[in-house]
Amino acid sequence: MSTPAATTHAAPPIDARPQSRWRHLLADYGIFIAFAVLCMVLGIVEESFLTWDNWINVLRQTSINAILAIGMTCVILTRGIDLSVGSLLAFSGLVAASFASGSSANLPLALAAGLGAGLLLGMLNGALVARLSVQPFVVTLGMLSMARGLTFIYNDGMPIAGLAPSMRFIGQGMVGDLPVPVLILAVTFALFWFILKYTAFGRYIYAVGGNEKSARTSGIRTKWVIFWVYAISGLLSALAGIILAARTTSALPQAGVAYELDAIAAVVIGGTSLTGGVGTLTGTLVGALIIGVINNGLDLLGVSSYYQQVIKGVIIVAAVLLDASRKKQA
Repeated sequence: MSTPAATTHAAPPIDARPQSRWRHLLADYGIFIAFAVLCMVLGIVEESFLTWDNWINVLRQTSINAILAIGMTCVILTRGIDLSVGSLLAFSGLVAASFASGSSANLPLALAAGLGAGLLLGMLNGALVARLSVQPFVVTLGMLSMARGLTFIYNDGMPIAGLAPSMRFIGQGMVGDLPVPVLILAVTFALFWFILKYTAFGRYIYAVGGNEKSARTSGIRTKWVIFWVYAISGLLSALAGIILAARTTSALPQAGVAYELDAIAAVVIGGTSLTGGVGTLTGTLVGALIIGVINNGLDLLGVSSYYQQVIKGVIIVAAVLLDASRKKQA
């Protein structure tokens, strides 16, 4: 007599979709969540942090690093790096200030000279990297030293003060309740956000960073793309230098030292991969704001600048480790 087969009850499959959704949520919005939590904690610890006057100060201070970081994002998306942005900022600011001081100040000429200086040096970076295939780290490290030397040579190591009111307005002026540097940042961000998202050049930048050989095979002029991202970085470094000189009312030869580190930090914290092809300007902007908020919050709490450097270093390393972890899971 045959016995009926035993009925087996398999365990119901584990639904991994909620975990996947949470992972994607953190990947897409983790930077925004971190920024909100950071602001909330600092607002609780220090009452003055959330005041409008303090936020105006944060935005004004962040604008220079954010403009540098926009150019740095374009470079890093192509799997490059630009270590020269701080020196280009100082040189371009000094050049612009030399045409915007004294009785013969000429603001249009000052802006053209300053932006032109940054653009030309950025184009030199791009030519060496793209045309001669020299490693970006080596090229921009050399430019860091060269541009800093040119800055000291240009005015015999002396600052340029006495800037015209029209020049100072760029760094200190207000339009309504917003500082002019913040408005310049907003326009710059909107322009390059549109370029990266909706233009062929923006798509080429991502393609070159994702796989340069495949991009070249598909007909993209990869050397042309690489050349222009360094030119853009130089131009935006010059814009940041002009704003800094206008805000401080004088152009200093030693301005911009180590600014490249904050710019790279903003890009990495914002989720742009150092291996290229992945990242957004929105993330970079939030990354710059996080750095600005940390600096401001720690200043309000009376934390030494030495400890601030340690904290920023830890955040950068954590962001890089998070990027590496995301790549392993992909």
